[in-house]
Amino acid sequence: MKAIIPVAGTGMRLRPLTYTQPKPLIPVAGKPIISYIVDQLIELGVKEFVFIIGYLGEKIREYIERTYPQYSTTFVTQEERLGSAHAIWLARAHYADAEQIIIFFGDAIIDADLSAFRDSSTTCLGVKTVDDPRNFGIIEHDIDGNIRQLVEKPRIPKSNLAMVGCYMIKEVEQFIKACSYNLENNVKSIGEFPLTDALNRMLEWGTEFCTIPVDNWFDCGRREVLLETNAIFLDRDGFATEDPPPYDNSIIIHPVHIGPDCDISNSIVGPYVTLGANTKLEHAVVADSIIGEFARIHDIVLRNSVVGNDASIGGLRQSLNIGDNTEIDFGG
Repeated sequence: MKAIIPVAGTGMRLRPLTYTQPKPLIPVAGKPIISYIVDQLIELGVKEFVFIIGYLGEKIREYIERTYPQYSTTFVTQEERLGSAHAIWLARAHYADAEQIIIFFGDAIIDADLSAFRDSSTTCLGVKTVDDPRNFGIIEHDIDGNIRQLVEKPRIPKSNLAMVGCYMIKEVEQFIKACSYNLENNVKSIGEFPLTDALNRMLEWGTEFCTIPVDNWFDCGRREVLLETNAIFLDRDGFATEDPPPYDNSIIIHPVHIGPDCDISNSIVGPYVTLGANTKLEHAVVADSIIGEFARIHDIVLRNSVVGNDASIGGLRQSLNIGDNTEIDFGG
């Protein structure tokens, strides 16, 4: 079984953070998003990976090759962003001989029993009920519960059962033909060639699908979800730094993840903070935030913030003598 991981997106919703950092490398509880995905697939038994890269793709390639040197990794560049089916189709030469493939989009973290994907006798789709299905590929059933149609981002949804970025394809040859058919006949949805349409083509040709529920799905493309996911994983075993070294005149409020070689003085850190390696904090209060590597934070209070690598943020220190019945608001 081979894994196909598209990571060619630009991370528009997380700009300006993603101007220089690809979204799959943003850390959550001290671990890049892409590593959650790769580690899950390795546990499933996958040893061969095909990554479709694009924007800042060389950074992803460098990270993967450095972190997973023992696994077979191939990188295919999507020069023109024409949709997810187009991206996966570009890499077809690298998986056409596989008995089955698992497709896992590289910008979300998923809680699911992936062994159900591996053990399924039919092509299967990871699904979750969502509040607003207009932003997803959704699954429509007939009155007997059979999958009737797969629709990409419907304006008027007839279902709230969404596909959430993980798929196991048994009929690899037919999948490639379905992608090719849509590309050759310019069959698009919302101006591009989405994976949903290729899967729907297979459905029309008689492919049998099943669905596998996903327990949790974290779309880390928005700052608030990124921070929420960071907090959720810091509460789980194995992610937080359990016994940090003593820092100069500083308080650590758990759970936090503190990377190696951080310099913290006269500060309060936590709860729910991820600090990248070599971060320097001086006279700072940081809570519910993700701070990148080699960042410098001084003389400031930060909450609900995401700070990129090598950033420097400083505030204004105040010395005040306040009398009775005084109200001061530095919020502006």
